[in-house]
Amino acid sequence: MLSHQTLLSLSTTMLLILATHCVMAEALNDFSSDGCSQFPDGSFSQENLWCDCCITHDIAYWQGGNRKQKKQADQALRACVFNKTANLLLANTMYYGVTFGGSPVFPTWYRWGYGWPYGRGFQSLNLYEQQQAQTKLQHYFVTTPQGFCDFEHPIKLMLEKKLQELLLTSRGNKKGKHKGLPLQSGN
Repeated sequence: MLSHQTLLSLSTTMLLILATHCVMAEALNDFSSDGCSQFPDGSFSQENLWCDCCITHDIAYWQGGNRKQKKQADQALRACVFNKTANLLLANTMYYGVTFGGSPVFPTWYRWGYGWPYGRGFQSLNLYEQQQAQTKLQHYFVTTPQGFCDFEHPIKLMLEKKLQELLLTSRGNKKGKHKGLPLQSGN
């Protein structure tokens, strides 16, 4: 039988380990999403057609978890996109894109577990972390004034800017001097 001194020592050690773990626990960043990241949110005629599939997928990627959870999130994205479009090629393209491109080893804003500091990998969430994620998601849903897919996608903004530049360039080339080639700086 253990002595009172030994039990007290073991209890103190366990409390110190637990307290250290709680102090060292990393904070989860607030949830954010850019829709389908490096991919269109929809078609030309319906620009947000599968955006909600990507938001749901981003929620899973933001909080991260183990390998099985990532696989389930990627499969759910594929199923959601297919259900919205009936386009298996599109759904599979997105699936393979996130399966390989969303690895936690890449230091990107869309990697698996992007809500946590880089380096977490395929670590399951403990109860405290699950509660933290749930609280942050509730805050996001309450404070997001517009629809979740009603935002200016970075790629869309870049394309609009390039189109405006091309239109301005083509107006400057109307005299035929440049034969349709973009103007060089300094011309």
